[in-house]
Amino acid sequence: MKKYLDPKADLTFKKVFGEHKDLVISFLNAMLPFGSEEEKIVSVEYLNPELVPVNPLRKDSIVDVRCKDVRGRQFIVEMQMMWTPEYKQRVLFNASKAYVSQLGKSQHYELLQPVYSLNLLNDTFSDSEEYYHDYQIVEMEETNEVIEGLRFIFIELPKFKPKSYGDKKMQVLWLRYLTEIDEDTREVSKELLDNPEISKAVEELEKSAFTEEELLGYDHFWDMIAANRLLMIGSERKGHKRGHEEGYKEGITQGHQEERVRNARAMKSKGFQPDIISEITGLSVSEIAEL
Repeated sequence: MKKYLDPKADLTFKKVFGEHKDLVISFLNAMLPFGSEEEKIVSVEYLNPELVPVNPLRKDSIVDVRCKDVRGRQFIVEMQMMWTPEYKQRVLFNASKAYVSQLGKSQHYELLQPVYSLNLLNDTFSDSEEYYHDYQIVEMEETNEVIEGLRFIFIELPKFKPKSYGDKKMQVLWLRYLTEIDEDTREVSKELLDNPEISKAVEELEKSAFTEEELLGYDHFWDMIAANRLLMIGSERKGHKRGHEEGYKEGITQGHQEERVRNARAMKSKGFQPDIISEITGLSVSEIAEL
């Protein structure tokens, strides 16, 4: 009987979508709000996931997957295990950096191509019942005119419930892939296996395909996620207590930050890569380097 790993883990997510162009193309076309077939992605080139600033004194950051298509449009894909209040700012920072880095000194603005930021969250952050959130820069009062260039998609995986979505069939299949398969899966749904792209992605999750070292890192990843969830709960309780004395919001924010730094130090001492520490704790790579 086949055994599988969870596709949401850092190791598996990057293997599936960071090493197989056909799979990331299918995934992006299913998840992004393209209005016509002409907008769909037909080919991609992988880009360096490390967004290094021109000025070495400024923040650098690492994303899970970054690529561009033949039109020059860039796509940033991230799998985030836990929601933090700063995550939206981090997403905006990374997408903006990718956008402005397209131009050299003497190049013209009309050469700029859109940047799409696709964020899968194994957590919730909104009061909405909807799992899919599409953010754009919009004129609010009169015209609803959109400033093109940056677009942000946030998907709250815990809110996703499989049902018939008509023309969104591939979106449903990919979200089922992310939410239905884990270490306890012994039999994958026929609906998933009947689709060639999903079936290939499922094969990439077979436990037998990973080395002992990779599996050890995979287990460490989930151990640290579980530990950080407990620390976040503890920091919220401390924040509530401190909030009565110093102000509710300030207390919770300070409690979160203290626990994130403490957890990042522990992971760094155990040899975890900065991008994994950043994903788990919400701290930037440059902040982690300074610990």
